[in-house]
Amino acid sequence: MRRSAPSGGGKPEKVPPSGWRKWLRRMFLWGFSLALLAVAALAVAVGLAAQSLPGFDEMKSNQAGQMIVVRARDGTELVSLGPSYGKWLSYDQIPAVMRDAMVSVEDRRFRSHIGIDPIGLARAGYVSATTGKSVRATSTITQQLARTVFLNNSRSLVRKGREAILAMALEWKFSKEQILELYLNKVYFGGGAYGVDAASRKFFGHPGTEMSLSEAAIVAGLVKAPSHYAPTADKEAAVGRAGVVLSLMESQGVVSSADAAAVDFSKVKFAAESGQNSVRYFTDWALPQLDLLLGETSEPIEVWTTLDVGMQRAATEAIRNQVPAGAQGALVSMDRDGAVLALVGGTDYVSSNYNRAVNSVRQPGSAWKLFVYLAALEAGYTPNDKVVDEPVTIEGWSPRNSGGTYAGEIDVRTAFAYSKNTVAAQLGNEVGFSAVAGMARRFGITTPISTVPSMVLGTNEVRLIDMTRAFASVSAKGQALEPYGITKIETTDGRVLYERKQASNAMLVPAYVAAGITDMLQSAVSIGTGRAAQIGRPVAGKTGTTTSNKDGWFLGFSSGITTGVWMGRDDDKPVPGLQGGTAPARAFAAYMGVAVKGRPVEQFDTQVTLPAWQLEPDDEANLGTNPEDYYYVDEQGNLIDPARKGQEPQPDPQEADQAAPPPAASEDFLDQATGRRSDPQAKPGRPG
Repeated sequence: MRRSAPSGGGKPEKVPPSGWRKWLRRMFLWGFSLALLAVAALAVAVGLAAQSLPGFDEMKSNQAGQMIVVRARDGTELVSLGPSYGKWLSYDQIPAVMRDAMVSVEDRRFRSHIGIDPIGLARAGYVSATTGKSVRATSTITQQLARTVFLNNSRSLVRKGREAILAMALEWKFSKEQILELYLNKVYFGGGAYGVDAASRKFFGHPGTEMSLSEAAIVAGLVKAPSHYAPTADKEAAVGRAGVVLSLMESQGVVSSADAAAVDFSKVKFAAESGQNSVRYFTDWALPQLDLLLGETSEPIEVWTTLDVGMQRAATEAIRNQVPAGAQGALVSMDRDGAVLALVGGTDYVSSNYNRAVNSVRQPGSAWKLFVYLAALEAGYTPNDKVVDEPVTIEGWSPRNSGGTYAGEIDVRTAFAYSKNTVAAQLGNEVGFSAVAGMARRFGITTPISTVPSMVLGTNEVRLIDMTRAFASVSAKGQALEPYGITKIETTDGRVLYERKQASNAMLVPAYVAAGITDMLQSAVSIGTGRAAQIGRPVAGKTGTTTSNKDGWFLGFSSGITTGVWMGRDDDKPVPGLQGGTAPARAFAAYMGVAVKGRPVEQFDTQVTLPAWQLEPDDEANLGTNPEDYYYVDEQGNLIDPARKGQEPQPDPQEADQAAPPPAASEDFLDQATGRRSDPQAKPGRPG
């Protein structure tokens, strides 16, 4: 029965809702309110995050770790250390096929979402709920950028929440084009390459601006698993993944079916892996110098060096081909200004990265005689002066020649060429062992030097790079040289941070001394112990061999290039047959034949022009070889001529009562000073 309307014509009375409807309404209101609060809180969080984000230019320069690209003197890339970022490419410089490939495979709704992809998240949740399997939702490009720049790879919910907020903040602050530009220049593609330009150069050998469709598909496919898909790790896997990327591009209408069908991955030319073997000996020596040349910097840099790729290859082959079995070898080659053209620290960097060219200290043997003869020339000797190769004893030490024979009277040039130990000992004793040590210090020897008599035969330990520096200074006609390996440092965008300036080198010895030692060094190669180092053009050099054939050295120069070679065992055991004039000299010749090939033939300046102090009349007389012509001075400093002894003018009669002056010198003194002996067969020593 119908209920009658209330009297008075009023509105019908409302029926109160049932309990469950009332509860539902409250839940809806509370949920809606909480959702509004959550959205508001999220908006505030995103806004605050957006305000705290660095600007676009700062984001570009914010790189994780410093990239150092090392280049040879001709610009060839030798090695890339640290993360490689390549050149920064603007959005318009990145090929469209590269942008499309990346969006297709990593985030097909990139241009429509707000930093996170609700559709993708819902789909992942649905699949997980219906299949019971945990499905990993694909992060958007913006989320990946946020993780790359600001976060780590942790999969915790807290990190994912921060990632989502940062992604939305990035979308708030930057345009889609800016986000994609940042992403494509920062994402890791494997093989140490960050960004599309670095990836293109690493895998294909050309800039990222020149990438083809097939190359873009390969690079875009690497992001999923760089260590697995990188061409440097597995070319087949990289190509297989690229096929998936191309199919996605076709299905999304990014490329036509005809363009997709025309792609032939078998025709993609991958860049050859650059060798990092012996080159690393050079970079290990050169790169620590960056701390002295640059201030604090973390931006990517390119280091231009003095290394010549062709010479380095020739040096490596020369050492490997000539080093005796079971032994090691090292080589340092410098240009006329000290620029290191090649440096080999061992036969193989992979098996042993110990740099014997710059770190190892070994006895140089007769190569040390360079300093003995330099000191003798500076003291007044010339290459033509006579010396006597005979047994000697100095402070209880009796050196002997390697052959056990003695040549008697010979000139200085011949004694040096044939590496006569007894002559070197006599010269060192005469000029002073401290003078020899001082000469070695002057020419760049940095290791400790003992001044015992045997030091003249190379018992002090030295470094190969120091000995090469000394010979290079002789080649430079006595000028001081400083070995260097870095010529310029610049940022990847071409801004110069450092550029080497030509140094003004001091003179270490007079020109006539440099000419004299060059004369003798040339003779050592032409007729002496270094004949195996001949290369068909003038070469000056010196061999060195230590006791029991433990070390073999050859150091020399030609056409402005100075090269030092050492061979021996790391455990200091003897190497049968090893001498400076054998394997080291042959390695020198093999390398130098390549190194000087493009240079003009240069004749050495060996014309010895003596200084004025050696040409004055009295001194010229003192250089005579007849002991009877020896001049000496009395106690008052007056020059006395023995030949006129007894012919001195008589004193004035008025002074006769004065006591006669004592004789200028006794006969015993004259015998000792002039080299006269009781034995009539004895040979005179060097006068004055």
